[in-house]
Amino acid sequence: MKIRVLMISFNRAAYTEMALAQLCKTANDNVEIYLWDNNSNQETKDVIKKYEHHKNVAKVVYNNKNDRLRVPTNWFWENYGDCDFLGKVDDDCLVPDNWVESLTKAHDDVPGFGILGCWHYLQEDFIEEYASKKIIQFDHHQVMRNCWVGGSGYLMKGEIVKELGFLRERESFTDYCIRAADKGYVNGWYFPFLYQEHMDDPRALHTGIKTKEDFDKLVPLTAKNFGVKSVADWAEWMKKDARKLQLFSYDPSDFLGFWPRVRRKLLKLCKKEYLPLVK
Repeated sequence: MKIRVLMISFNRAAYTEMALAQLCKTANDNVEIYLWDNNSNQETKDVIKKYEHHKNVAKVVYNNKNDRLRVPTNWFWENYGDCDFLGKVDDDCLVPDNWVESLTKAHDDVPGFGILGCWHYLQEDFIEEYASKKIIQFDHHQVMRNCWVGGSGYLMKGEIVKELGFLRERESFTDYCIRAADKGYVNGWYFPFLYQEHMDDPRALHTGIKTKEDFDKLVPLTAKNFGVKSVADWAEWMKKDARKLQLFSYDPSDFLGFWPRVRRKLLKLCKKEYLPLVK
């Protein structure tokens, strides 16, 4: 079995140090790690250099600009996609000790699984009343189904890239997952959840975001995109996001095609969110 995992880093030395150490710790002999740095500051590059000769690190790329997500992901899939499983771990996430073994076992046992992920919210965010309709038994594994998973702490079957190709121009990983779901793959979060700590969550143990000054310095891209301005609002946004994910439909037809696009645009004009619920 061959497993390849990508980590993309950018300017967060303290986070990267912890995330990379934990990724290396959890990597068994089947795992190859590929590191792509998006032209970080020297402090972050110095962290990565310490792992260049780690037994699981197969390649390190120090890019000369910030190419964000799509370019390094497509580079990784195009050049190293010939394997059983492909994954990614973010430089602000601490994966749990057993994540590789748990997800590969589930994939091996259930051929229909496509993209399975670790849950990057808190235990207190789980609401059984919401999630119960989405927690499905497959053989002796359970998954909280969703069309997409988060872009960290996931493993997907390598065959998906062969079938779907790479990330398209302006396509997010969420959109890519929905395309996979539309092809019949079962995506979602393994359950009981494999909790990975998202250090950008101000409620997390190792978070660097505790004050307004921290938030302004480390403001997460998602927070910026949604116009979140404070630590308290960001914590509340994370809590609400976890709840919504436990309610979303896992039917890709609710997200693809003409009518979902129309509904999404109309609701956006009304400053509302498109939230198709699981039936």
